[in-house]
Amino acid sequence: MATQAKPGRPNDRQPDQWQKDLNPDPEAGKNIGPQGDRLGRYDLTAYDLKELHEQLKDFNSDELRQIPILQPGTRLKQGATYINLKDPARQEFKAMGDMEADENNFFVPKTEVGYQIWNRLIGVENPERMGEPSES
Repeated sequence: MATQAKPGRPNDRQPDQWQKDLNPDPEAGKNIGPQGDRLGRYDLTAYDLKELHEQLKDFNSDELRQIPILQPGTRLKQGATYINLKDPARQEFKAMGDMEADENNFFVPKTEVGYQIWNRLIGVENPERMGEPSES
């Protein structure tokens, strides 16, 4: 009878026949690999979604084109900051590894938006944070 090299670890190095059933998406929650860098995940912008035009009426067309919306099925990057434009409060949140965009939300990643537009999206009114000169 063969002994295991380390307790709890098989030494046959063969893939477990149930591994796919137990862990169907082994890359889930990682910020690397095909899930983390999925091409085309920003094919939509706020400009393309007519229902956002009324909600974001203070933004012109060029600015709306600078607000990417994650495609349904796109996994959010763990620890990254987002807002959901379907949330009236538009509060920033940090994504967890199991979060994924779907048709019930319009997630905007902070890393893909200029700071002045981001600040307007989250309701910052401080002129210095908006890139405007402060009144003295």
